[in-house]
Amino acid sequence: MQIVYKESFVIRLENQLKYISADNPTAAKRFKKDLIAKIKAIPMNPKSHRQSIYFEDENIRDMIFKGYTIGHRITSQQIEIFGFVKFQEKPTD
Repeated sequence: MQIVYKESFVIRLENQLKYISADNPTAAKRFKKDLIAKIKAIPMNPKSHRQSIYFEDENIRDMIFKGYTIGHRITSQQIEIFGFVKFQEKPTD
């Protein structure tokens, strides 16, 4: 199963890495390395992460990583990594 990184995810991740790097470049590199390793493990068990609290779709999952929520969509051919946000309570209607 192929992993596809959407532009929205890449931009948010790059911004966060710049922020972390300003204080500690080594921590930023480690954060990115550990996050990518965890993302690459998703295809082994695609539904192991909770169903998203932000979407009412069984195929959209939330992976929690160091207080961040990484949103991803599971399709038959690929996993789309699209979200990267600091934890938020479920939005009110």
